[in-house]
Amino acid sequence: MKLSRTRAAGASLLLCLSNWAMPAAAEAAHYELDPNHLTVAFMVDHLGYAKVLGMFRAARGSYQFDEATGALTKVRIEVDTQSVFSNYAQRDRHLKSADFLNTAQFPRMVFTADSARRTGERSFEIPGQLELLGRVQPLTLTATWNKSGPSPIDKVYTMGVSARGTIKRSSHGMNYGVANEWVGDEVPLLIEFEAQRK
Repeated sequence: MKLSRTRAAGASLLLCLSNWAMPAAAEAAHYELDPNHLTVAFMVDHLGYAKVLGMFRAARGSYQFDEATGALTKVRIEVDTQSVFSNYAQRDRHLKSADFLNTAQFPRMVFTADSARRTGERSFEIPGQLELLGRVQPLTLTATWNKSGPSPIDKVYTMGVSARGTIKRSSHGMNYGVANEWVGDEVPLLIEFEAQRK
């Protein structure tokens, strides 16, 4: 009887120790990008003279984030390619054509990522996939977590992020102006947004 009690006590102790050693489950919150505070912009070299700045005026997205652990998952940013804008109507029509975005056939550009790597207190590396013109290619974003807290305007808990990346057009089959270097192949991408916790 004494041996059985000793074994039972030992088992209870091991169970307590194993529970103590296990990390607490992460409590990730769901965030949705605020379309009124979202910028998806790009810069493209033109003939070596200067870079053209453009943007997409319609996009949406969401992700899961745990502030305590820094775990970032289920990232999705969806861009309406038809909303491209470069402040010049003729150029915008060309950008929507089959030479570039081919918006009639491919109305969406989508970035997704399953997870991220924390590289600093408020910096992250997000390896993901970009679907553009029907082709999926790797794209890594570097992101800075700027600020989180209740908005002073509407009191909704809000997270602000700045992200950067580079798209290689030719890897998605967008070859117009690449061979003669009229239009840059590598396109820096700038993403600024506020996301609301749901």
